[in-house]
Amino acid sequence: MAVLKRNDQAKSQTSILIVDDEKVIRDLCARALMEYRVFQAGNCADAVRVYEKERTDLVLADVMMPGGDGIQLLRQIKKLDPNAAVIIMTGFADKEIILNALKEGADDFISKPLNLLQLKTVMEKALARNQLKEELATLKQLDRLKSNFLSLISHKLRTPITAISLFLQNIQRGVYDTSDALFLQNVNLINEEAAYLNRMVNDLLTFSQMMEGSSLLHVEPCDLNIIVGNVLQGSREALRKPGVTTEFSERHLPAIYLDRAKIAFALQQVIDNAYKFSGETGRVSIHIRDGEDNLTVIVADSGAGIPQEELTRVFDKFYQIDPDNTGQVRGFGLGLFYAREFVRQHGGNLDIASEAGKGTSVTITLPVQPTVSA
Repeated sequence: MAVLKRNDQAKSQTSILIVDDEKVIRDLCARALMEYRVFQAGNCADAVRVYEKERTDLVLADVMMPGGDGIQLLRQIKKLDPNAAVIIMTGFADKEIILNALKEGADDFISKPLNLLQLKTVMEKALARNQLKEELATLKQLDRLKSNFLSLISHKLRTPITAISLFLQNIQRGVYDTSDALFLQNVNLINEEAAYLNRMVNDLLTFSQMMEGSSLLHVEPCDLNIIVGNVLQGSREALRKPGVTTEFSERHLPAIYLDRAKIAFALQQVIDNAYKFSGETGRVSIHIRDGEDNLTVIVADSGAGIPQEELTRVFDKFYQIDPDNTGQVRGFGLGLFYAREFVRQHGGNLDIASEAGKGTSVTITLPVQPTVSA
């Protein structure tokens, strides 16, 4: 098997946990592996504590230690992370020990006394295999997301397309009297469905553009008053709920460096949701607070609220809250995921507090001097 060579920068970011009850062995290994970030532990309990805190890229463990052997440690590490890379060191050429180690998921083993060249080769192989496993897992996850997205799109398109198709078939069959009020009512409904399809296509294009440049920020001095005001004026959900009152008052604020498009997108998702999940009457309030180091936007509504069991999932891709259990909630379930992602890229936070039947409050905090992620 070809070993993938890791460059010096990758090695300096790679962490190794050396577990051996002999301090001299740990120190010698640490000196030989100075190009890596090295952690040490003298027994299984200490090793587990270090791994829980650091989640190192590779564990190098002796098989014979007081208070628990390397095989027991291997089991515990694999429980914490089934994909963890673990190499067992043994001074015994015992086939049963080796077989047990491999059976429990050890990536490899190496015999004592250690040959440093052999040690580094075995480590490189284990790290390379782990890297390939992680890349494969990422590809599988992307494939699942793609399948879920295509399934969601087909479901979302089916209802309006079916309505338009049936209407056209009925016209073709001569079912309608074109002067009849019912016909005119159905024409209005079909126009709404066609407009919804158009909005979905536009939303898909927006998401596509956002995802293509999702890691890049184009910052400029911005006034949050203006961004919030523009989002409110353009909110389709607000227009659909004329009975919901809006509370928003501009206040004097310092300019803040933001990616205008991404923060407007995040605010749009939050504000649209506030109206979407309100009844025909109610209240949506938007308040901006000026702190010493940050600005905070609080969007609160008096709507349906979110059950506690769903709060942990609202940021999952494609997840949608359906308070009336209709299965017909419009949208793609991507808005809050990207809203939080974009706020975090500015060094800020997006938090949600809610209770079923008692409305929802979303808090977006943005630093005045943001820590911008690349």
